[in-house]
This record gives sequence, C-alpha cells and structure tokens, in this order.
Amino acid sequence: MGNSEYTAVLISIILIIIISGCSGEDTAEITFEDMDAKEGVIMSSTTIKNVTINWLGHSSFMIKGEGKIIYIDPYVLPDKVDYEDQADIILITHEHYDHCSPEAIRKVRKSDSTTLIPQNCTLEFRGDARRISEGDMLTDDLAIKGIGIEVVPAYNINKSYHPEGFGVGYIIEVDGVRIYYSGDTDLIPQMSGLSVDVALLPIGGTYTMDESEAAEAAVAISPDVVIPMHYNYLDSTPADADLFKKLVQDKNPDIEVIILSSSVQ
Repeated sequence: MGNSEYTAVLISIILIIIISGCSGEDTAEITFEDMDAKEGVIMSSTTIKNVTINWLGHSSFMIKGEGKIIYIDPYVLPDKVDYEDQADIILITHEHYDHCSPEAIRKVRKSDSTTLIPQNCTLEFRGDARRISEGDMLTDDLAIKGIGIEVVPAYNINKSYHPEGFGVGYIIEVDGVRIYYSGDTDLIPQMSGLSVDVALLPIGGTYTMDESEAAEAAVAISPDVVIPMHYNYLDSTPADADLFKKLVQDKNPDIEVIILSSSVQ
C-alpha cells in the first residue's frame, strides 16, 4: 500500500469514528419501546415511559417519576447520597435488617420525606412516618405527594421467615406506570388478581421464591415488564437471572424480562 492509499484509509477510519461518536447512540435514553435495540447491554436502570427504575442491589430500588424520588427498602446504597437523590417517599416492606436499615434510611431521608412502615414494625421513626397495613389504598385524595400507593400481601407459604401479616408489598403508580414491588414473598394466590405494568420479583430462593417460582409468579401477574431482584447479594440468595428470563419467556414470550446490574458495587 502506497503512502497516498494509506492516508486515504486512515482518513476514512477517522471519519467513521467521528460520525459514530456524534450519533448519540451510547448516550440515548433507554426506554421499554427501544429495549430490543439494546439487547445484551446490561444497565443498572431502565426507563419505561417517563419513569426510571434504578436497581441499587439486593432489594433496594430508587424510582424517579413525576418529579418525585421513591426508595423501596433502602439497604444497598452508595457511600454518599446527594441531596438531589434523596427521597420524597420511602417504602419499607418489613423489619428484617436488609430491608429496614435505620442507617440507610437516614442517608436517603430529608426533612420532608414521607416514610411508610408496616404496623408491626417495632422501630420508631422521626418526621412524617406513617404506619400502613395490608389492604390500605393510598390513592386519589389519599395519595402520598401525588403518588398512588396500594399495600398488598407478601408472605411465605412453605417457609417460616415471613409469616402472613409480617410484611407487605406495594403497588405504586407513577406517571401512569403501575409498578408492583412484591416484597419478600412466595408465589401467593393474590398475585393473580394484580393489574400492573411492571413487576419487581425476588428470585434468590431460601427466603423467597426461586427462579422457577418467580417465573410462575410473573406469568400469573402477566405484566409488560418483569425485573428480578433479591439475589446474588447475600451468600444465601444465589440465583441465575438468565435462567429466570428463559423460564418466563418459555411460558409467556410477551413478558419482557429486564435484567439490571446493581448500580452499587
């Protein structure tokens, strides 16, 4: 190859790199509608319509929408939570240390945060802390800061870790997106009556459903999107998210399974 040919090839390569960098593909917001275009890319968060769901790790989530920030069972958190990422609403499902951590709650709470806590939780909280029970409907005029919240059952059937009445799950409606956070639970009959767009389900076994049981739950609920949680953080909750995805899509290929990577390492 002569010098002129070498120069032409080099210029072509540089132009390709510049054009690719300007396309914006790497920085485009990922939404459910274009998720197939990003297949194979594992993110720590996903955006569905205008709602961002960020898996912090284990069972900890931060959800952003309608100008509000909602934390569910904050336990896995970065060392420092910036003020703009602090909570408007904190939802606690039950009293176990990896779901109700006073230290973590203090990190995300600000002076006007609202915290929802099950009635039987023995810990006391300062500020706007409200006791809730299974069956509570905090919607319409009772909505918390404009966010509709339903309190739903969560319990074990064949284990003793979470007896019925010990903890709860939540359905929250943010900007028209209904998100079911199951809490620590087995596959229970009440799941089949839920109407939700997104389901956050535990797959780690031991204390909750395993991959197979969670796949059955996903099919019973039939959301548009299901996201696995509560696995591979504690030594006692190993699971294979890819197996869960296969089991779900073998049973119902219309359910999109989004596997997130923990944003806190």
